[in-house]
Amino acid sequence: MLTKAAIQPPPAGAIVLFDGRDFSQWESEHAGPAPWRLVNGAMEVVPGKEDIITKENFRDFRLHVEFNIPKEPKPEKAQSRGNSGIYIQRRYEVQILDSYGQEPKYDGCGAIYRTKPPDKNVCKRRGKWQTYDITFHAARFAGEGENLRKIKNARITVIHNGTLIHDNLEIPDKTGRGRPEGPEPGPIQLQDHGSKVRFRNIWLVPLN
Repeated sequence: MLTKAAIQPPPAGAIVLFDGRDFSQWESEHAGPAPWRLVNGAMEVVPGKEDIITKENFRDFRLHVEFNIPKEPKPEKAQSRGNSGIYIQRRYEVQILDSYGQEPKYDGCGAIYRTKPPDKNVCKRRGKWQTYDITFHAARFAGEGENLRKIKNARITVIHNGTLIHDNLEIPDKTGRGRPEGPEPGPIQLQDHGSKVRFRNIWLVPLN
């Protein structure tokens, strides 16, 4: 059973990406309707049905996401323990995993995947709702065509369950299976990695 927790309301000016009612702001990563399902006001991964992405693209923003790793009748091993992730601009992954009670890891919950572990592991037990509050500033580029070059790395701040775990971290390149860096904005991508992770109350505030 998934435990209840207070939902943080979106502030004025926020773009509500999911309020528990429908997938109107989302689609399949390969186009078409979002292939996940709605369960008690949350969106739930349908394993094997692809990632989902926002229909809108974003550059610099503050993002709030709540997620829940459900209890399973048979405990999984290693990277199968409630695996999912939030890909910023489809390029940089903030990992979701059942890492309760473990030391911070490069591929554990809260990690910028295989780039930096969280400063502290504050992952909750399965079945409890958790929060990510992410502030992101996109990489900057100059020039065009063959002269296009990156002049500033992307930066990210992540607060996990109220605790700062990445403080204005510089990300040198795309992570994992993220798409190559570029000057164009990108969507928010939620990962299907074979686990029935749930998401709710997703909103975003663009930053000027």
